[in-house]
Amino acid sequence: MKMAWKEMMKYKMRYIILGSIIFLISLLTLSISGLANGLSQDNAALIKNMPEGTFYMEESAEESYNFSSLSDSQINEVKNIDDNATFFSIQMGEFNDSEEQKHSLAYVSASDDQHFPAVEQGEIILDQSFAEEGLAEGDTIGNELTDEDLTVAGFVEQEKFSHSPVGFISSDDYSSMYDTDTFQLAFSTESDAAVDELSAFSNDEFLNTIPSYSAEQLSLNMIIAFLYVISGMLFAIFFYMINVQKLGTFGILKAVGVKTITLFKMMWAQMFIITVISLLLASGISELFNIFAPSGMPFHLTLDMILYSSAAFIAIGFVGATLSGIQIKKVEPMQAINQGGA
Repeated sequence: MKMAWKEMMKYKMRYIILGSIIFLISLLTLSISGLANGLSQDNAALIKNMPEGTFYMEESAEESYNFSSLSDSQINEVKNIDDNATFFSIQMGEFNDSEEQKHSLAYVSASDDQHFPAVEQGEIILDQSFAEEGLAEGDTIGNELTDEDLTVAGFVEQEKFSHSPVGFISSDDYSSMYDTDTFQLAFSTESDAAVDELSAFSNDEFLNTIPSYSAEQLSLNMIIAFLYVISGMLFAIFFYMINVQKLGTFGILKAVGVKTITLFKMMWAQMFIITVISLLLASGISELFNIFAPSGMPFHLTLDMILYSSAAFIAIGFVGATLSGIQIKKVEPMQAINQGGA
């Protein structure tokens, strides 16, 4: 470590350049990771907030919840395997506030309050984002689907679906608005048994049935993966070029008895120091942005994501630096000395 630090102090500029590049790549990676997670929450927080379980959808709906409609017999079959199963429906819609301003939202109605808020007939519970827009408890809202106004009974944190805030209403109001008394989906935390004419999905599988969710996340995750690959290549190229310049020095060190593993440890120490400093700076800036980002921006960066990304960068840097150090093992002392030290 001491030898590695001395060399870094001697050639500050080359290591500052590498550190700056790693800092920028790690900052970009953390930013895109936060954006991907934020968009995921904005697209499907309603589902992600639910516990692990099994979703049931009508098989003929072909994995589109909009076309699913559970019959009485199918509902009874689900109840036979789990008497505590929850049945619910989701419909995209809108409402008008007291100033006749239109707002889009996803109406959600459920058979019980096991996984969703309890709502009385004539009331609605809205996502907290509507409170930030000026709505308050006791306000009334209307829509074109019914002549009856709904009273805002409260707000819930982070309940979104398909990039729209959620509004929870009673089954009676849902039936009146959409002229149906059945449910689209069933959810069970106690059983994953097959049910005739129903398709079963895990939480992750059901998320991929939401329009745009899979394509959105796949695109962002591919960008993140490429950034990891690029960072590994940068480490390999940078240390390869430095090692080529220091072949003479390595030869002299080997001639006086320094082991190859010691030279590798010096290179690993330099990689670790550069990466850790870069990651600390990138993580700090990303966390500040996470705290002060506008409330409407879908950005959500967690500590777990920061730790995971940091571990990935360190592992990739270790692999890249190690691959670049193959010539250290191959160098012959006398041949390197004849070429001159660095």
